[in-house]
Amino acid sequence: MSLPKLDRIDLKILSELQKNGRITNVDLAEKVGLSPSPCLMRVRRLEEAMYISGYGAEIDISKLGEVISVFAEVTLADHGHGDFSRFEAAVRDIDEVIECHLVSGGYDYLLKFITRGIAHYQETMEALLQRNIGIEKYFSYVVIKSPFIKRHYPLASLLERAQ
Repeated sequence: MSLPKLDRIDLKILSELQKNGRITNVDLAEKVGLSPSPCLMRVRRLEEAMYISGYGAEIDISKLGEVISVFAEVTLADHGHGDFSRFEAAVRDIDEVIECHLVSGGYDYLLKFITRGIAHYQETMEALLQRNIGIEKYFSYVVIKSPFIKRHYPLASLLERAQ
């Protein structure tokens, strides 16, 4: 299946849905300058092409109690394909790991953890180390404050050259 080419209106639809996934089709159509029926057809086409991979609720985790975010730089001892696959499979199963990025530079992975506190983070990391998945070393960075977190992609600026 070839991906449909996105036009200006498709990008507007995606941008609006990022901001409010619960927007009604009528309101979405008005925001992007279409009538409801063609707007709904475009949304369905974007869903079928997997440009829209899902809808979900943003949870204000701080309302649920004290939590911390920790970023960890992880370096693996060995760098074979199997080493990366084994590590990724192991961290995928850890609920507290909410992001995993293979990166270039001075270490191999950047992980983001959400835990109840420092002790919980340390327990989680110690359990990870005991799994013997090839971690040579890691460095932790506790988030003190997050002045802002953008939960949407800057579609217009990312795709302006492609148009």
